[in-house]
Amino acid sequence: MIIECINCNKKFEVNEDLIPISGRNIQCGSCGHIWYFLKKEPNEIVNETDSIETKTNEDNDIIPTKEKSKKRLESKKFNFTIFNLLSFILVTIVTFIALIIILDTFKIPLYRSFPGLEIIMFNFFETLIDINLFIKDLIR
Repeated sequence: MIIECINCNKKFEVNEDLIPISGRNIQCGSCGHIWYFLKKEPNEIVNETDSIETKTNEDNDIIPTKEKSKKRLESKKFNFTIFNLLSFILVTIVTFIALIIILDTFKIPLYRSFPGLEIIMFNFFETLIDINLFIKDLIR
């Protein structure tokens, strides 16, 4: 049987005997996402939303609790977007630092190619020194 992750859409081949008709929790080997996989009929397969917590009915069949899973899914999406925002900020800072290093390394050839750039670069580096001193004064 082929199972598709509902998060990253990666497909896996799984032995059909490992999943009971009442379903079970499955974790994606690629992205680590956990969801409740339910087989309604032997030929029809359904992926339920992210439901780690389950409850049982009178026949002791495992049933996913959908209300809790929706709340968890929403909170995971919120945390995921904050993580993306922090990643974007980190990449922007590293890129800015790399640009400064490149400009400082190749400033002499750049001055020869662009004569008016020397004044702009001098002011830029002086501004960076002032910001550095300001941050050091705040820390003390």
